[in-house]
Amino acid sequence: MAARILNLVLLFIAGAILGAVGTVAHQSTVTIAGVPVPWGITVALLAYTCLLIGLRLLNAGRAQALAAALGTIVMTFLFSLKGVGGSVLIPDDLLGKIWVVAPIVIAAIVIAWPRLPQRGAVAQNRLS
Repeated sequence: MAARILNLVLLFIAGAILGAVGTVAHQSTVTIAGVPVPWGITVALLAYTCLLIGLRLLNAGRAQALAAALGTIVMTFLFSLKGVGGSVLIPDDLLGKIWVVAPIVIAAIVIAWPRLPQRGAVAQNRLS
């Protein structure tokens, strides 16, 4: 039981680190052929999605993915608040709104996604 709790705490911390790095990087853009490409939010959301999907594929339950998702969402919420000097890390623009909403939507989809039955040789061996 202690190992499971430690695992969930570490996944929460991993999600929080991803949320902190994603919050700092989500406004980063690069201009290609005169068109600004928002690579920061793209990489941050891709990493977040891969983390949650990987946790769902590796574990039978949803608790691990939920712990990582909560870590990211909590850090995003904390960094969206005004700092002591009045500055914010998530401005009120399109990229900021996407960064606040997208992790919640992605977490809801990945965590609520049903466990699909196994097919192929593995499933056939279990039937035999």
